[in-house]
Amino acid sequence: MGRGKFKGKPTGQRMFSSPEDILAGNSSRPPTFKQEEAEYDEEVSEEEAGEESEEQTERRKGLEGLIEINNPNLVKSKNLKAKDIDFGRPTELSRREREELEKQRSHERYMKLQEQGKTEKARQDLERLALIRQQRAEAAKRREEERAAKEQKKAEGRK
Repeated sequence: MGRGKFKGKPTGQRMFSSPEDILAGNSSRPPTFKQEEAEYDEEVSEEEAGEESEEQTERRKGLEGLIEINNPNLVKSKNLKAKDIDFGRPTELSRREREELEKQRSHERYMKLQEQGKTEKARQDLERLALIRQQRAEAAKRREEERAAKEQKKAEGRK
């Protein structure tokens, strides 16, 4: 009774262990490497639980335990406790943060000089402003004179 065009191979039959066999530990399937490692980890954790030692060895994967690795790019996370933090010591800023602070300070310094009129741009602005004020004053004077002249003509025309 084929289920399609492919025939089942005689070696391809799967063997399933029942949950009882697995619990009893006599399943027909051989234990894999991960199962052996898990059993080893359980034994190690039972020993550590009994000792309660303060030394905590790092758990390494694969062959890392056998090979010493000196990787300068590997950054180990520093776990700082709240009681170990020194508030008196100034915090070290990163390059970007230092550059950003320097940029802000220079901008504030520039703006202060700008307000005092000591920068080149401020001098140009003040000169332009003085010229505009002078032009406006002259224009206002001219308008006053024209208005006075119109009023004089009206007064002469009424007489």
